[in-house]
Amino acid sequence: MGQGMGGSLMWLVAFLAITYFLIIRPQQKQKKQREQLLNSLEKGDKVVTIGGFHGKIVAFKGDNIVLELAPQIRIKANRSAVGYVVVDEDDEKKSNKKKKKDKNEEQDNDVDATEQEVTLQENDAEDVEK
Repeated sequence: MGQGMGGSLMWLVAFLAITYFLIIRPQQKQKKQREQLLNSLEKGDKVVTIGGFHGKIVAFKGDNIVLELAPQIRIKANRSAVGYVVVDEDDEKKSNKKKKKDKNEEQDNDVDATEQEVTLQENDAEDVEK
């Protein structure tokens, strides 16, 4: 019974910290990811709406998008109605190849920089010996 006000305050702070890290922070992260998804939409992206419609984005009109569900069948929907972007296997393969290519170029640049550093160090060592 001797905890008093300090013990109660400690429990309140602990409860608020747990609430923040388990509820508020994950929601903020999800909201940020959703905003990034909606802002990255481009013409030609294949998407699924939250209502379950599968289509391809053919136009943007303000906060609305025009989806082509089938040839000559188009609907207008809010941008926020997009649930997720469908990634084709072909698109994913192309993306992976590009990532590998970029990584290889970075490694080549790192090797070139390392070789230049070694050459400079050798030159410095020769200058010191003279």
